[in-house]
Amino acid sequence: MGGIFGTISKKSCVTDVFYGTDYNSHLGTRRGGMAMYSKENGFNRSIHNLESSYFRTKFDPTLARFEGSTAGIGVISDTDAQPIVINSHLGRFAICTVAKIQNIDELTQKMLDNNMHFAELSQSSTNQTELIALLIIQGKTFKEGIENVYRNIKGSCTMMILTEDSIICARDAWGRTPLIVGKKEGAYAATSETSAFPNLDFEPCYNIGPGEIVRLTADGMEQLRRPNKKMQVCSFLWVYYGFPTSTYEGRNVEEARFINGFNLAKNDDVEVDCCSGIPDSGTGMALGYAAGKGVPYQRCIAKYTPTWPRSFTPSNQSMRSLVAKMKLIPNKAMLNGKRVLFCDDSIVRGTQLRDNVKVLFSQSGLKECHMRIACPPLVYGCPFINFTSSKSDMELITRRIIEKFEGDANKNLDLYATTDSPEYKRMVQEIADQLGLTSLKFNTIEELIKAIGLPKCQVCTHCFDGSSFYTLEEQADE
Repeated sequence: MGGIFGTISKKSCVTDVFYGTDYNSHLGTRRGGMAMYSKENGFNRSIHNLESSYFRTKFDPTLARFEGSTAGIGVISDTDAQPIVINSHLGRFAICTVAKIQNIDELTQKMLDNNMHFAELSQSSTNQTELIALLIIQGKTFKEGIENVYRNIKGSCTMMILTEDSIICARDAWGRTPLIVGKKEGAYAATSETSAFPNLDFEPCYNIGPGEIVRLTADGMEQLRRPNKKMQVCSFLWVYYGFPTSTYEGRNVEEARFINGFNLAKNDDVEVDCCSGIPDSGTGMALGYAAGKGVPYQRCIAKYTPTWPRSFTPSNQSMRSLVAKMKLIPNKAMLNGKRVLFCDDSIVRGTQLRDNVKVLFSQSGLKECHMRIACPPLVYGCPFINFTSSKSDMELITRRIIEKFEGDANKNLDLYATTDSPEYKRMVQEIADQLGLTSLKFNTIEELIKAIGLPKCQVCTHCFDGSSFYTLEEQADE
């Protein structure tokens, strides 16, 4: 996925950009970058690879180059090296994005055919942030250029643009990724995660709407484009991505996870000795389940935070397996001879969970292992924000099982995605058998939406039910 942070102030904002960007680190692991502006030095940027280190470690030594900057943007990216800096007829600007462009090859070729060129490459392919910048400069204004992005890309794109006198913030046309404005005396900021605000003394003051464009200065906020009326914010923000203290669309992440677990427990007749969360995103749900079920919450598995603090894992499968094993440590004293119910955010491939369950039974003396999942089964790949590193839908355990049952991984998907259908029940039981679980239950879309607290029509649930394939015409600005 990825996260962005930007601020503009009447005084130096270097530390705010540094720490504000760092507070988005749980959203990605590949690249980090900052770009800042000062009247004395103009634009400066710094980009580092984060795959083997942390944002603060890489960027702390480079902060001196930004001295005196009064505006800046930062990004944590799972895709391109960014921000990039452009000099155009719109003036000089830096840009960073949280985006997934499905038709990037088509757009790249179209631009090359029109005698345009690309200077920034990501592993020999188009840097999508540069592509977005080139779409923007086709407009006569930043507003026109951003609307050109909305018209042309398939997927999603939320962006920040740093100019010489402002920061322009634009949220994805369908609002799939969030962007929230905060303020304090003499400064305004915007970020993907409201958890970036409190310790920097910013107070959240505005949720940028789908397709909305605003300009921030140190003195205030100006709306350049009003929001679209329709929204499809990603449900996985509350299931997995979001930091517990963050709030999107007025709905806090930890509160939604607690309610999700509490309500699931009320309809679950399993008998267990205790409940435990798979850290980190399963913890809030497990606390809610324990409260709803009236059983103790115990930390049967702990995450080794000194060197494995982030949730995301490498794209290489062998390294993923190693990281999964190293960062989660079972506590035999809390597991031996017990019937334990674990809460987790989701099951994607299932390989890590299968290996962990084997260890719990063979080395920790676990008597029964019951698993409760915060969301429905992932039957469809995500075309909008790429919430997993899967290259193919066949990496989903559900699709492999459907292929086993049907001989075709794409057959009867709607039946397997329908809770309590014969196909659904058979698939869930097969997942439980393959993973070695005593019992397995997934949450329903209805209960997940209830916990999030937004109308179903405003939340994207495509990965569960295949919905939300809206066209550009359906998002016409009425």
